[in-house]
Amino acid sequence: MATSTPVVDKVSAAPAAAPAGLSPARLSIVPLLLSVAIGAAIASLGMGGFLYYLAHTGRLTTQAASVVRAKSVAQTPTRLVALDPLLVNLADPGGAAYLRLSLVLRVADAPGKKADGAKADSNDEGEVDAVRDTALAVLGRQTSDSLLALDGKERLKSELRRSLAQRNPKLKVTDLFFTDFLVQR
Repeated sequence: MATSTPVVDKVSAAPAAAPAGLSPARLSIVPLLLSVAIGAAIASLGMGGFLYYLAHTGRLTTQAASVVRAKSVAQTPTRLVALDPLLVNLADPGGAAYLRLSLVLRVADAPGKKADGAKADSNDEGEVDAVRDTALAVLGRQTSDSLLALDGKERLKSELRRSLAQRNPKLKVTDLFFTDFLVQR
């Protein structure tokens, strides 16, 4: 058998020739740093454009906008008026259905109204009595089917607001909440 002599690979034995003054490790870092810098510039431009869009469409609240919103809320003070539970026979045929309802009204205060002493208390009692009377009149005309419909409560709220505004125009009801609502057939 013939023996062969080991052949030494000249390419692997000799170090790779690098350009003058640059090492192989430096060549791989330069493109990496360049791509990171370009990526950071693109990301910051994209984020800046996004913030610019939000600020100009009004979806980004600034401190000045929140101060203006707080001032507008502070200019119209409101108070809550809670009514005792109401029990009303409904206008169903046979008269066997009834409604138990508790109401809370959000009322805008008059600009010159003072909240001092017995004068405010007696006026509030008169308001509550007028609201109860109006609510009982509106609720007495309802049927259980109309109240239990999908939009029954919302329709009842709008009818109550309208009736309260007609009966007592000085009472500015801004919102109306049902805290208890039971229909018995």
